[in-house]
Amino acid sequence: MINWQHRVLAVFIGLSGCFCVLFGAWLAHAGGHLSLEVVTRLETAHQYHILHTLALLGLVIWRQQAKSRILAASSWLMVAGMCGFSGSLYFKTLLMMPELGKMAPFGGVSLALAWLCIAIYGVTGAATSQRIE
Repeated sequence: MINWQHRVLAVFIGLSGCFCVLFGAWLAHAGGHLSLEVVTRLETAHQYHILHTLALLGLVIWRQQAKSRILAASSWLMVAGMCGFSGSLYFKTLLMMPELGKMAPFGGVSLALAWLCIAIYGVTGAATSQRIE
């Protein structure tokens, strides 16, 4: 049975993956007029975005088997990190709102914590596995 968290995450993953493809195509074809600094920033945001969309997909699939609270925390930290890091870099650059760039470090920390939760699960294993609904 799929719970509400899995549904919300599935919608997020689908929209995120769609945006990755569309933004990558835009960057490749229409991004030629941008400065090297801007392209580098957007490519970094895009690379992290793609990587973490795929990681989140794997994490959600894994959570269906493991039923772990620590993996649930990792999922939501990854969502927050993707929005905070990649999202802030996209918006900072494309909307010319430099103050949004201040969110990127918080997004980066959230991504790091998401990966750390996976490591903690690896160390603690079944001790943290519980049925989550």
